[in-house]
Amino acid sequence: MVKFIHTGDWQLGMTRHFLHGEAQARYSQARLDAVRRIADLARDRECDFVVVCGDVFESNLLDRRTVLRSLDTLRAFDVPLFLLPGNHDPIDPTSIYSTAMFRDGCPPGVEVLAATEPRRLDGVDVTIYGAPWESKRPLSDLVTAACESVSEVSAGYRIVIGHGAVDRLVPDLENPAIIRADDVESHLRSGEVHFVALGDRHSATSIGDTNRFWYSGTPLVTDYDEIEPNHVLLVTLSDDGIEVERVLVGDWQFISRSFDVNTDDDIDVLESWLDSIDDKQRTVVKAALTGTLSLAQHAKLEEVLERSRQVLAALERPEHHDDVHILANLADVEALALSGYAKEALDELMEASRRDDGESSSAQDALALLYRLAGGAR
Repeated sequence: MVKFIHTGDWQLGMTRHFLHGEAQARYSQARLDAVRRIADLARDRECDFVVVCGDVFESNLLDRRTVLRSLDTLRAFDVPLFLLPGNHDPIDPTSIYSTAMFRDGCPPGVEVLAATEPRRLDGVDVTIYGAPWESKRPLSDLVTAACESVSEVSAGYRIVIGHGAVDRLVPDLENPAIIRADDVESHLRSGEVHFVALGDRHSATSIGDTNRFWYSGTPLVTDYDEIEPNHVLLVTLSDDGIEVERVLVGDWQFISRSFDVNTDDDIDVLESWLDSIDDKQRTVVKAALTGTLSLAQHAKLEEVLERSRQVLAALERPEHHDDVHILANLADVEALALSGYAKEALDELMEASRRDDGESSSAQDALALLYRLAGGAR
C-alpha cells in the first residue's frame, strides 16, 4: 500500500487586484498557511510523499522575500515533497528553480521534477513519471507522453504527475498541448499506470470513471467560479483498489451574488445577506446590483456597501453586470434645502440625469455624490 497527497496550483506569490493593503498580506499568508496544513496532514495521516502538480509559484519572476518565505515554509514537510513546474513556473531560461536563491534555500527532501526520467522512490514501492513544462506553450501532450513512457511495466505503483487542460473539459482542438483523456485512460485501464495526478484546473475534478485520473484543485481559492477549492486529495493505492479523499486545508471564500435593488426593502435584504456572511475578513464578495433608486435610497445603499467594505477582505462591483440607476424625485431635492450655486448645480445635474444620452450615467453619479456631500439621507 502507498498513501500520498495530491495537490497543485499553490501559486505562491499570487496577488489579486481587488485586495488592497493588509488584505493582500493576509491572503498571501493564507497561502503559506495552507501549505503548512498540507505538511501537517501528511504527517498526521502517515503519508509516504506529497506531489505538487504544477504552478508551485505564481511566476518565475518573484521578489526575493516571497521566494525565501515560501522555501522556509517547505521546511515543515518531513516526507518527500515533489514539485512539478507548470505553466506559471516552467523550466525555461528564467526558471525560478534554476536560481541560486532557490537552490541555496531549498530544504532537504524537496525535489523538483525538472525532467521526464522516472523517479523511483527510496523505501516506497512507487515510481513517479513527471511531465514538467519547459515553456509556457508546450507543443505536445506532455501527460500522454509520460504515460506512454511507462513502456516496461515494473513492480510497484506507477504514478504520472502532470499539468494542463483535458480535452473533455476544454475542447481546444488547436492546442497541441491539450491532454487526450481517452489515451490517458487506456493506460490506466491496462494497469500500466495506477494514478494520474493533474494540476491547472482549480476545482477538484475526477476525469472519467476510473477514480484514478484527478485534478486536486487549488488549496486556497483564487476565483469565484472554482468548484470545491481549498482542498487537497489524499490518495491511497493498495492491492484492493484505490481510495481518494478530499481534505479541506484552505480557509478563504469567494462569493458572487446578484441582487435587484429597487426599494428600501431590497436594500435591507442585501444588508442582511452581507451581515450574515461568516468570517468576513477571509471573504471576498462580488455583488452585481441592478435597479432604480431615489437619491435617498442610493445614499442608503452606498452606506451599506461602504460598511461592508470595511470588514470584508474585498467587496467588488462588476462593471459589466452592475446597473443601478438614480431617479431623483422632489422629496430628495427638498430634503437638501440647497440654495444659490449649489441649487443651480443640483438642478442642472437632475436635468442631465434624465436625458437619454451617454452623459446621463455620469450625471447620476455626480448627483448621488452631491446628495451625500450635502448631507442627504443622514
